[in-house]
Amino acid sequence: MDQETQQYYDNYFSLFMTGGWKQLMEDFGSNVDSINSVEATKDSGDLQFRKGQLNILSHLLNMESIMNTNYEEATKPTEEDD
Repeated sequence: MDQETQQYYDNYFSLFMTGGWKQLMEDFGSNVDSINSVEATKDSGDLQFRKGQLNILSHLLNMESIMNTNYEEATKPTEEDD
């Protein structure tokens, strides 16, 4: 892995360890329930908007896991290394 890519992952891993990140994820997790409610949906446009919000929240809430998986794949020895 080149130094620039390693720095990319290191920056994310540092971010994930901060109290601010953990607090942000808790706040986002709390928002999912209210956004995921169809009771307050006014029309199909609002439903599509909520769907987009949930997609973004899901990505952010899973970001740490996604980055860990991507890093493991990127650092996994290839068969040529064996």
